[in-house]
Amino acid sequence: MNLKETLIQVGLRIAKRGEGALFVVGDVPYKPLINQTVPPFKIMDNPKLLESLALIDGAVIIDKNGFLKAYGVMIKSKKVFKNYGTRHSAALSAAINDNTVVIVSEEDRKVKILEKGKMVMQFDALQKDVEKSVHNMANLLEVVGAGTIGTIGTSLFAPASGIALLPGVIIFGSVYYLLKLLNKEGKK
Repeated sequence: MNLKETLIQVGLRIAKRGEGALFVVGDVPYKPLINQTVPPFKIMDNPKLLESLALIDGAVIIDKNGFLKAYGVMIKSKKVFKNYGTRHSAALSAAINDNTVVIVSEEDRKVKILEKGKMVMQFDALQKDVEKSVHNMANLLEVVGAGTIGTIGTSLFAPASGIALLPGVIIFGSVYYLLKLLNKEGKK
């Protein structure tokens, strides 16, 4: 299981219980809200511990190699989004440069992936068998990369403008157009 697949799987488990979380892979300024007593570990080796730490108020920061850097931290938001909470504001503020952000919404029980300041994929935790789609969708994220996904992009709060490839999974941005084109070409 790769880094993004681990984060999505953990996020889906949290969302199914109606709880929220925020994971940031990369560098972002943060302020610890609690003492950091858990030493760094490779999250793919211990997803249960990651899940427990994610339930603590605040974000979980992970480096690009998949090692926990911090948990229970506050990310300073650059913007406040009307009708959305601080988790969504922090997520969009953290989705800069080459960072990957996974936000788990307790309200709608969806797991959203942001890259380059745009939402690129969304998983519905309540969709039957959505877990079966995670491996393929995480691989798609790795193969096409944020450059392709973020080229066109869509707003964080416009889920109707994506494409549902598999039950419970919506893809946003240029991947939508790329897959639409490939599907069209395949039918010729």
